[in-house]
Amino acid sequence: MMPPMTTDFAAPQTLADWLAHCERLHPKTIDMTLDRVAAVRDRLGLRFQVPVIAVAGTNGKGSTCAMLDSIARAAGWRVGLYSKPHLVHFTERCRLLGEQIAPEALVPHFAAVEAARGDTTLTYFEFTTLAIARALAEAELDLVILEVGLGGRLDAVNIFDADCAVITSIDIDHVDYLGPDRESIGREKAGILRAGRPAIIADPVPPASVLAVGEQLGADLWLVGRDFNHSGDRQQWSWAGRGRRFHALGHPALRGANQLLNASAAIAALEALREPVPVTAQAIRQGLAMVELPGRFQIVPGQPTLVLDVAHNAQSVAALALNLDQMGFAPRTHAVFGAMHDKDLAAIVQRMNPLVDAWYLTDLPLPRAAKAQELVEVIAPMAAARGVAPPATWASFACPTEALAAAVAAADPADRIVVFGSFYTVGGVLEEGLPRLSAPHQP
Repeated sequence: MMPPMTTDFAAPQTLADWLAHCERLHPKTIDMTLDRVAAVRDRLGLRFQVPVIAVAGTNGKGSTCAMLDSIARAAGWRVGLYSKPHLVHFTERCRLLGEQIAPEALVPHFAAVEAARGDTTLTYFEFTTLAIARALAEAELDLVILEVGLGGRLDAVNIFDADCAVITSIDIDHVDYLGPDRESIGREKAGILRAGRPAIIADPVPPASVLAVGEQLGADLWLVGRDFNHSGDRQQWSWAGRGRRFHALGHPALRGANQLLNASAAIAALEALREPVPVTAQAIRQGLAMVELPGRFQIVPGQPTLVLDVAHNAQSVAALALNLDQMGFAPRTHAVFGAMHDKDLAAIVQRMNPLVDAWYLTDLPLPRAAKAQELVEVIAPMAAARGVAPPATWASFACPTEALAAAVAAADPADRIVVFGSFYTVGGVLEEGLPRLSAPHQP
């Protein structure tokens, strides 16, 4: 029997009310345990009756999930997707049949989690994960895709046994929670693997810890370069796996140097589940052509060109720098940058510094964020080493929209503006919709 709601609790009425309630529930933002959230799952009787794909990794998770979703829907399957974080609206985290869930449709699921938890404390992420999982479990679906948040082994998503696990690229991030090196981090990511079930390892050089965990469990390891691979040129590419090949594939609609690797992992996962959810070559072509995911090397036409990228660690920023370097010539590059203070800010700036002519540094609206002045202290010595002096090199702003407005005012139409460093940085410039820039001509 579900425990009753406490009598002194005034039930929230809207999704915004519930999200505010979730933020107040637990003294910690992150609590790396599963016992509490698993207990509430059991009280809810929460189980998936359809195949589940879980996707973990440092970078590439969101793109891989989006491609899985798009390909499976192109094949005619009803798909539910849980991804995070969101850029602007919380409902971006839950998609049913390709559409964001309506805010009011989530409210009963939050109420159910509240009733089931009793006196159990849940973090914001745990509570919202349970509510969205319940929404997915009660929808009429053929496939559920779950994006893992931080790590894997102790992430709330790991209370569900995935029929297929995907691990994308692994790099140094969240060292306070996951460990100081790729081996430690890989061991945490490998916590989503299950005995006897497919495990798609898309990192070309995976940490030995990932393979060791998989082998010890008896997971069915699919390694890129051994069990599946891709090849091609700028026009088209091919995928080869265990006994099956797909030729003449178009490049994914998502831009970037790593997207073929992410697409290869998505195809491998669907191949591993081809009995319950088969997909055709045409569905792969259509799904890759139609996939959408804001903020992943998203190029917004206009003058100047605007590039939005949620790159927020050294590996993803290195990929962003490579993608920018492969773009057409721009006289100057203006960077709107805001980031969390627990990131390796020096490594991030070092990778972008050779490409950036002017920095527009922004505060972000949460305690974990680095202040713009902290970013100045990182950037100043690197800019000085390039022989560029302030004040033209950098400026500080209270929010991303102010920083972007200043960049537009200073830019020539032929320049480019790059917004990066955090989901909150990109989300901040998207709050009022997709910006359409028209820079004044400079004298």
